[in-house]
Amino acid sequence: MSEYSLGIDIGGTFTDLVIHDHDTGRRWGSKVLTTHADPQQGVVAGVRYHPRGKRSRSAQHRPRVHATTLFTNALIERKGAPTGLLVTDGFRDMLEIGRERKYDLYDIGIENPAPLVPRNLRLGASERMRADGSVAEPLDEAQLLRQVDVLRAAGVTSVALVFLHAYANPAHEEQAARAIAAHAPELFVTPSHQVVREIREYERASTTVASAYVKPIAAGYLAALARELTGLGIAAPLLLMLSGGGLTHAAEVNRNPVQMLESGPAAGALAAAFFGARDGVNDLLAFDMGGTTAKLSLVDGGEPLVAYGFEAARQKRFIEGSGLPIRLSTIELIEIGAGGGSIARRDEIGLLKVGPDSAGSEPGPACYARGGTAPTVTDANLLLGYLNPDFFAGGTLRIDAGAAADAMASLAATLGLSTEATAAGIHELVNENMAGAARVHIAERGRDPRRYALVCTGGGGPVHGYSVARKLGITRLVCPPSPGVASAWGLLVAPARVDRVTTIGFRLDSDPLAGFEAAFRQLEDEAREVVAATGLPLGALRIDRLGDGRCVGQGFDLVVPLPPGPYADDAIARPGLAAAFEHGYREKFGRAPPDVPRVSVRVAVSGGQIAELPGAAGEASSTAIKGQRRARFAEAGGFVDATVYDRDRLAANTQISGPALIEDPGSTLVIGPAATAMVMPSGSIVVELG
Repeated sequence: MSEYSLGIDIGGTFTDLVIHDHDTGRRWGSKVLTTHADPQQGVVAGVRYHPRGKRSRSAQHRPRVHATTLFTNALIERKGAPTGLLVTDGFRDMLEIGRERKYDLYDIGIENPAPLVPRNLRLGASERMRADGSVAEPLDEAQLLRQVDVLRAAGVTSVALVFLHAYANPAHEEQAARAIAAHAPELFVTPSHQVVREIREYERASTTVASAYVKPIAAGYLAALARELTGLGIAAPLLLMLSGGGLTHAAEVNRNPVQMLESGPAAGALAAAFFGARDGVNDLLAFDMGGTTAKLSLVDGGEPLVAYGFEAARQKRFIEGSGLPIRLSTIELIEIGAGGGSIARRDEIGLLKVGPDSAGSEPGPACYARGGTAPTVTDANLLLGYLNPDFFAGGTLRIDAGAAADAMASLAATLGLSTEATAAGIHELVNENMAGAARVHIAERGRDPRRYALVCTGGGGPVHGYSVARKLGITRLVCPPSPGVASAWGLLVAPARVDRVTTIGFRLDSDPLAGFEAAFRQLEDEAREVVAATGLPLGALRIDRLGDGRCVGQGFDLVVPLPPGPYADDAIARPGLAAAFEHGYREKFGRAPPDVPRVSVRVAVSGGQIAELPGAAGEASSTAIKGQRRARFAEAGGFVDATVYDRDRLAANTQISGPALIEDPGSTLVIGPAATAMVMPSGSIVVELG
């Protein structure tokens, strides 16, 4: 009996599913519209009607792997559970006070993000820990439970516990969690030391509250999804993608669901790194454009860049400080409201604007014929000849080109332009928006875009990748196999991974190394247990040690990779640690400070993989050319005849000259007139822009 693995990525417009046959190495992908009211129903429909769904349901299954934007959307749309916050007496307003910093200094009407927990649901508890972890005031358990009853009476279903200095000693949070569980077992309880065990009360509180806010949603959704898939005969363990680019098991996500906020984009970056490396492309810009958003992330040396904090639900998309700080590891990326469903409109001064609002899957672009009337990027791409109305999503979705033309004509009339010029303007504008975001993302990291290749994935990435690459001065474009469902493939090649951090205040110049080493050992042991619980064949685990360093007077920490342990020999370990911080500072700022006296410890433990995907080039066929279609290219001055290819029939080493359109069930790769392309044995298509 064959063994299969299933990957599921729920996006704002489409739910992507992939099935991998471990015996034959074959794989299949499909897209279905996301069912926002009940997301797991879209998954069930996709599995039920998948080309190999029936066969896979009667087979043995390795883990099911899942990524979703559900929890991110709950934060952005403020549709989480009614949440209460219990803090040390006197600290109930920390969420609103924040850092007492304006993210836009000259905006007199500035609006900070509203806390997820209103003030009447933020209550104090009588207890106090000192910064060194010693008890200043014991927890008054009776008073705590009276506060819990106040929250219950107000309709709260989830409670966050954020006690002062719980990172140094979590005893009071542990005691409070046990007491609440016994007193009110129906409540979800989230202690801060189980979410992020770091200094900085505001960031720790913001992250813990966000986790508590989505915890009931996560528990209900994951349980329902597991039941539905089990009902289809797919009873394998459910693994989840984390924002940091690794897999974990459902119990870990239920404990701290905020770890999944950026799971979908993380999977896309991992897929880009994986497919790029197979063709020797290790420095790349991952460009993943779906129906609602576009995501861009840098990959250096085959590894996506990782950040150790990000912001959710920003008031202003590109302004730091305008969102809710989340102190968790995440693949570093930028996300903009530019997708196939992005709506085009005339603004108040008569200019054409695109996004960030999206038609999503309900009602969707006008051409979906599901009730949408506003013109979108997908409608423009259809009218410009890039998309095949008879082969959209592999022919599973009926497309109405007439509805797209009517919607575009309506907008064109308000702009005083032709329908063609309006569609071309939408395509050009959304490309410039994405290229502009990429320039900022790359420049902020001191990189030159010309040294990178662009790896395009998602339903819209291959359609727009050629133009975006030209705008950035990038000369090489890589389009992996099945690019429309690449994020779902990324789930199957991702390792199990756990990140752990704790603040210990180690002085690099004087404190004993034994305590420093012991802290790392404890974190590594905890991480190993979580990684092992995924059930993946782990083999040799990769253990990365990092440190958060901060000089006297500095208001922030710099995370740098540290030499591998153990740190026992003072004469060897201490100079090596100092050199690591000096290198990190020089790389970031061009110079090193006189010392780095205080350090926190951080580990990343990873290993195991569900599948090693083989090459996927098609077999030689004389019928790879499907015909020709008129498509618009600015450099050609308008519409020209482009050769249309069936990607599944393209053999390895096939050379293609532009203009060309290469269709597969999930997307269309657009190749301009001056470009050439080669089908690689890996199944990827490498485009040289010339």
